[in-house]
Amino acid sequence: MRAQSVDHVSLLPLYAAAGTAVLVLLADLLLSRRTAVFGTLFVGGAATVVAAIVTGSRAGTFCDPTGGACSWVPSPVAATAAVVFAALTVGVLALSIPSLRLGTAPAGEFCFLLAASMTGGVVVGYSGDLITLIVGLETLTLPLYLLVGLRRFAPGEPVTTSAASASVTFFLISVLSTTIALLGAALNYAATGALHFDRLINGAGPAEPVAQAGVALLVIGLAFKVAAVPLHAWAPPTYEGAPLPVAAYLSTASKLGGVLALAAVVTRLDAATLTALLALLTMTVGNLVALRQTRMVRLLAWSSIAQAGYILAPLALGADGVEAAIAYAVFFVILEFIAFGVVVALRPPRADGGDITAYRGAARRSPWLGAALVLALAGLAGLPPGLAGLFAKVTVVDALIDGGQTWLAVIVALNAVIALAYYVRVAALLYSAPPRVGLAVADPELLEAATHPRLPVTRPVAAALITAAAAAVALGFAPQFLFDALS
Repeated sequence: MRAQSVDHVSLLPLYAAAGTAVLVLLADLLLSRRTAVFGTLFVGGAATVVAAIVTGSRAGTFCDPTGGACSWVPSPVAATAAVVFAALTVGVLALSIPSLRLGTAPAGEFCFLLAASMTGGVVVGYSGDLITLIVGLETLTLPLYLLVGLRRFAPGEPVTTSAASASVTFFLISVLSTTIALLGAALNYAATGALHFDRLINGAGPAEPVAQAGVALLVIGLAFKVAAVPLHAWAPPTYEGAPLPVAAYLSTASKLGGVLALAAVVTRLDAATLTALLALLTMTVGNLVALRQTRMVRLLAWSSIAQAGYILAPLALGADGVEAAIAYAVFFVILEFIAFGVVVALRPPRADGGDITAYRGAARRSPWLGAALVLALAGLAGLPPGLAGLFAKVTVVDALIDGGQTWLAVIVALNAVIALAYYVRVAALLYSAPPRVGLAVADPELLEAATHPRLPVTRPVAAALITAAAAAVALGFAPQFLFDALS
């Protein structure tokens, strides 16, 4: 039997991402300087982007000598995913630098966990079989358990249990979802003998019910990563308890990894009915519950759940909807990052997201930050001037109509209208006049809005926001560039 072939050039994105994690550890151990650790992660993220672009058209590796199926499959979608994961890692680091300089978390451990999670995201994008996919997902997710709870408290600062509680909640539900996904993969393998995506089938003959049960369990387990209903309850408390930059990474990178995993499965296995049901429940529940939220991070969390429903909708078409789903996911990631980035910039480094009323008049104090948040909210709502979000919504609806799922396209449109209520409410609050300081203000959040000074935006945060906003505007005016990259 011939030996399995290994093309190390195809593996360059993995080498760059994993090497970044190792070098961050060494920089922290040998130099013990935050600047060196930050610089190593920035350079490693850039190297991962370059490696993904260079190897975009390479052939697969770790291939089966008998049948040609590969476990590592470079593709335009994989390269795009690696670029987005690396960019998110660098962007989240930029948002975290002000708080890390204050000692809210050990810089070396924080950057190592971030790089390790980026490595898992790269593996998910390039995976060609179920084992590699699940290993990549767990590598993406495991560091996040620690990042959510990784926080040092300043002397005299009250120690809260929110971060620890959020971390434990995230861990327990993630373990449950991984167990479900592994059981589904095992059942499908027992019925069909296939692990590589190119050989996955729903099953036939006496083993068909077992294979179909495996498909259902696999899809439900992977749906956790995108916070799809009914495996969505972890997201709001986890986002609320996590440091704001970590919440930004959770709501973007973790969701992108889940979308890639689901896309890899539903394009080969028939799960149209289940995926459509998940999309319907996720977008509807997310939008309806978001209407009642008064905390900024919880509103963004429920909004991201609703956005996951929009992403799942075209996946109900199977292979015909993958490009629309991935494109929507990329648009969403950029806009969600901008929203969280503005929240980070408007809040003190050690603070949480606060109540929505604390943002009253924020756009008057910081016009550019207010404009960036309005751009993000308009994009998430699918309205101008957020053209990226508008094209994303149109792409999903158009794909559903072309695929004969007109009823689901109508549901998407109705949910987009429902979402306008809370997006417009927050946008209007940004430009409302804050209460006068001389008046008696019972609500402490309103008092904060009246007395909160204009915070200086640090250079790393400003650079991250400017880059993300430029990407959103560029893709909004030239969305075909993204579709060309995916194809």
